[in-house]
Amino acid sequence: MAGEGRPEGSGLDASGLRIAVVHGRWHERIATGLLEGARRALAEMGADVTELPVPGSFELPVVAQAALEAGFDGAVALGVIIRGGTPHFEYVSEAATMGLTDVAVRTGKPVGFGVLTLDDEQQGIDRAGLPGSKEDKGREAAEAVVEAALALRSLHG
Repeated sequence: MAGEGRPEGSGLDASGLRIAVVHGRWHERIATGLLEGARRALAEMGADVTELPVPGSFELPVVAQAALEAGFDGAVALGVIIRGGTPHFEYVSEAATMGLTDVAVRTGKPVGFGVLTLDDEQQGIDRAGLPGSKEDKGREAAEAVVEAALALRSLHG
């Protein structure tokens, strides 16, 4: 299973961190599961959260960048891309991945990558933190961004 070996994020204190959750709305059931997982994790860690919905994964980088440039300490990017019968899947997956990587490097602020690239809907259901899911990728992305933001905060004093 892909989730094996992942670090535990429990016990993180996000007090004082402003985190933007930028989330796509395509594939509503899975997208909602991702968002709920991120919400639960960020609430448990005590982050100040602002949610920014966007149409789909292609729009995640530009809105994440705007949030980080507006003063947020980190962004959680959540999206769902399911393979279809055209090259669209590859284009959107690459654009979202490279765009979010570029945003993090350019701004010097972390972006939690919660974009699921899937062959079918069941893979997303298994990873979306829904009842019966094997993984909670929304939670994992939120924990990752908080841990990275805390590491950066420790470097800057």
